[in-house]
Amino acid sequence: MLLSIVIPVLNEAETIHLMLDRLNNSLCNIRWEVIFVDDGSTDGTRGILERAALQDHRVKLVCFSRNFGHQAAVTAGLDFADGDAVVVMDADLQDPPELLPRMLEFFHQGYDVVSPKRISREAETRFKRWTAALFYRVLSRMANQRLTPDVGDFRLFSRRAVLAIRSLREQHRYMRGMAAWLGLKEVFVPFERRARAGGHTKYSLFKMLRFAWTGVSSFSAFPLRISIGAGLFLSCAGFIYLLRVIYLALWTTALVPGWASVVALQCAFSGVVLLALGAIGDYVARTYEETKKRPLYVVTEACNIQLPLTALTRAVIVAEPWPGGDARVNHASRPCAAIGDTSSYYPVTAMQAAGHETAAALPAALVSVK
Repeated sequence: MLLSIVIPVLNEAETIHLMLDRLNNSLCNIRWEVIFVDDGSTDGTRGILERAALQDHRVKLVCFSRNFGHQAAVTAGLDFADGDAVVVMDADLQDPPELLPRMLEFFHQGYDVVSPKRISREAETRFKRWTAALFYRVLSRMANQRLTPDVGDFRLFSRRAVLAIRSLREQHRYMRGMAAWLGLKEVFVPFERRARAGGHTKYSLFKMLRFAWTGVSSFSAFPLRISIGAGLFLSCAGFIYLLRVIYLALWTTALVPGWASVVALQCAFSGVVLLALGAIGDYVARTYEETKKRPLYVVTEACNIQLPLTALTRAVIVAEPWPGGDARVNHASRPCAAIGDTSSYYPVTAMQAAGHETAAALPAALVSVK
């Protein structure tokens, strides 16, 4: 049995070595591979991963041409994972590798999805915890999905669950909702979420709000129904107010023309109309983006990866394959400062098959292709 571990990374140079050490210590008696998906890092993350891939063929690397987002990186990792079970986790070590053997026990019991559930959130603010709990509860009611609070992207998927998720190729992706939408046999494993081992979070408040809106709009048309309800309510209120005006005009002399009521009603109606138009416009824009069917990601570099024989749906792979099927690293599109100046680079598996020197004898600096 092979366990594949998918780890999206974005500027995580401080935690890569710690992650690899803890994976080695936690998975001593398990056959495993780890697929790092570099989502456009600008620090030394890519170089560290390339050197690690040279030294250990179990370390695999997929590099995007630019930042496509965390959910696209998770999708790419699942596309290239060959394991009988596939785990998605973050590189900041808030998802503990020591939990993986226990998750595999549930996998062997027949569960398709094993979802660790946070029972504590160390180093997170009270505002973050409160808004996260509120979001999951609201989305569960709006989307009528089995979304469990305090369950993130840290999950184990069976092979058939991975194949099912691969078939969902929508542009605006919310992987947690997709996993719940499948309705496969799932079990929850409680764990304590620790603070980051290094670096800082890549999710600002704006990104979290945008991610939350993606989750809502991808699995529910409730915002549109809210505008219908608000419009109906204000229409009824306006009709009642019109009856009052007619009564005051015909049977009393108390009707005094005033601008306050007119302005208040105008603001209320205009606000509802603009909100409704905004919600409709966002859904229309998402529909337009889906009709274009643009790729979810573009892979320009890869290492120790077996390239697919057939094209992946809505994905662009421009990494150059070797005859054995492994992809080599292509550095022609970016500066090669501090990189050795040799003519070519072979992945570890290809080198060993060709009888070249072992990875341990390779120089620490990565070499250029062209």
